[in-house]
Amino acid sequence: MLYGKENREEADYLEPIFGSKDEKMDLPKYKLNKESIEPRIAYQLVKDEMLDEGNARLNLATFCQTYMEPEAVELMSQTLEKNVIDKSEYPRTAEIENRCVNMIADLWHAGNDEKFMGTSTIGSSEASMLGGMAMKFSWRKRAEKLGLDMHAQKPNLVISSGYQVCWEKFCVYWDIEMREVPMDQDHMSINLDKVMDYVDEYTIGIVGILGITYTGRYDDIQALNDLVEQYNQTTDYKVFIHVDAASGGFYAPFVEPNLIWDFQLNNVISINASGHKYGLVYPGVGWVIWRDQQYLPEELIFKVSYLGGEMPTMAINFSHSAAQLIGQYYNFIRYGFEGYQAIHQRTHDVAVYLAKAIEETGLFEIINDGSQLPLVCYKLKADFDKEWTLYDLSDRLLMKGWQVPAYPLPKNLDQTVIQRIVVRGDFGMNMVADYIQDMQQAIADLNQAHLVYHEKTEVKKYGFTH
Repeated sequence: MLYGKENREEADYLEPIFGSKDEKMDLPKYKLNKESIEPRIAYQLVKDEMLDEGNARLNLATFCQTYMEPEAVELMSQTLEKNVIDKSEYPRTAEIENRCVNMIADLWHAGNDEKFMGTSTIGSSEASMLGGMAMKFSWRKRAEKLGLDMHAQKPNLVISSGYQVCWEKFCVYWDIEMREVPMDQDHMSINLDKVMDYVDEYTIGIVGILGITYTGRYDDIQALNDLVEQYNQTTDYKVFIHVDAASGGFYAPFVEPNLIWDFQLNNVISINASGHKYGLVYPGVGWVIWRDQQYLPEELIFKVSYLGGEMPTMAINFSHSAAQLIGQYYNFIRYGFEGYQAIHQRTHDVAVYLAKAIEETGLFEIINDGSQLPLVCYKLKADFDKEWTLYDLSDRLLMKGWQVPAYPLPKNLDQTVIQRIVVRGDFGMNMVADYIQDMQQAIADLNQAHLVYHEKTEVKKYGFTH
């Protein structure tokens, strides 16, 4: 049969996807197709490629946001093509970024008598590195004025051993000695009794962590500030604090508004946070704020003119979509303070409820009960007499779709294996009830599996069971 052009196109469109020639072949993986294929078939092929991935909503390992309102998603999808770095071409987007910086600075109590500065970033890793670089450059200027031998030893950064890997990257990339303050059973956050022992004339700064990735604990930033204040009164080699608030920066102000950790403290000079964690935006957007422009050296602000007007930029990354930035602004105007507070308070309540339910099994020792960051961390009790491990429990939970990591704590505690559940805004009481039921069943299945194994072993060895 002969087809005209229109009829041929209609025939191609009516061809069943799973009856098409493209579905007869393996998906191209390492080099381009020679020919194009229909968009609907390409869509289905790529979609099918991801069928065996985990369900993001059931991923209890990640801090990253896995739900946004449909209106936010639509708005973000309509702004994917905007380049956030091109402020002359997209001045309204630049203004939205500026508004977000102001809102965040206000949330973190930036003073009216200081000229705060800040920027959006791809995530907290970039934001942390910007904060670290600013500390290094500022320290270098101070040290040179004081006549310090800059070649006698490497500059160093002091941080708890519970740091996120971005700080290790920073120290490697910018040739900084990382001085880790060890965590121990009595100090699951920065050890205030020892931290200042790691500080000297070559210390570019101390990082306080508002929400340790491993355990969810907060470093006591206020107490750390007091120690730094005392130290700075005894030396010309001043040291200051950068707060890595990747997780806590958009959580603590709403759940614990009386907690003092931010620019209310004199020696906190910069803070980073992830908008894509408890800022409730899809990955990836982060933020870094300096309390005053004196703490952001001019060498780290670059001006370019080839995008249509002189434009200052301080971020490490350059071109990227404005979609997540727009999503952050949507959340700010959509929720306001009370909306964020309601979401995070409910998240807190779920975490505390979940911790109690896990403790009631009688098998686990709770390390973090969700009372700070909404993380539930636990280990098997010392007298645990079953033969399965937390790694086995993770595997069993994965059979139901739940992704719950088991891992060792940082060095000095790395013989302790824990399990961690991150409670996010989209993990409500209904879902936590399902999770508890599945966890109880997983434990029962593990107990039964090992019981059956031993019974079979005894039958094989002795010909009978006890």
